[in-house]
Amino acid sequence: MRLSSSLAVVAGGALALGARAALPHLIARKVRSDLDKLNAGDHRPMLAAYADDAILRFPVGDHRWSGEHRGKTAIERFLREFTAAGLFGEITELHASGPPWRMTLLARFDDHALGPRGQRLYDNRAVLLGRLRWGKIVEHEDFFADTGPLETLERRLRELDRHPVT
Repeated sequence: MRLSSSLAVVAGGALALGARAALPHLIARKVRSDLDKLNAGDHRPMLAAYADDAILRFPVGDHRWSGEHRGKTAIERFLREFTAAGLFGEITELHASGPPWRMTLLARFDDHALGPRGQRLYDNRAVLLGRLRWGKIVEHEDFFADTGPLETLERRLRELDRHPVT
C-alpha cells in the first residue's frame, strides 16, 4: 500500500471516530433546544424529533398523560397537553451512546407547573430513556421517582378549569 493510501485510510478512520464522538453532543444540544421551545409553548420542534411510528410510554395513572402513545398524532396530543398544563422541564443530565442507527439516550428530567398566581402546582423528577435511529426518536419511556404528584397535578389542573386538550 502506498503512503498516500495509508494516510487516506488513517485520516478517514480518524474522521469517522471524531464524527461518532461529536454526534452525542449534537443530539444533546438539539434535545435541549427543542425542550426550550417546548417550555416556551411550541411543541412542533420536539414533535419533529420523533419518527412517524415512534412510541412514547408514560407511567399509567389517573392523569391525562397516562399510557402508551403511538405515532406522531398521539405524541403531538401528549406534547400539547404538556404545554397546555403549563409544565416546564429541564434536563439536568444527558447521556448518549451507541451508533447513529441504534443510539440510546438517558436523561435526568426535572419538571414543574405553575398556577395562575405563580404558585407551584407540581414538582417532580424522572429519568427518560430514548432510543434513536438516525437522529429520530423511535422509542421514549419516562420513569418517575413518584407518580403521585402527577395525579395531584391532574386534580389541581381540573380545579383551575384546565381540562385535557381534545
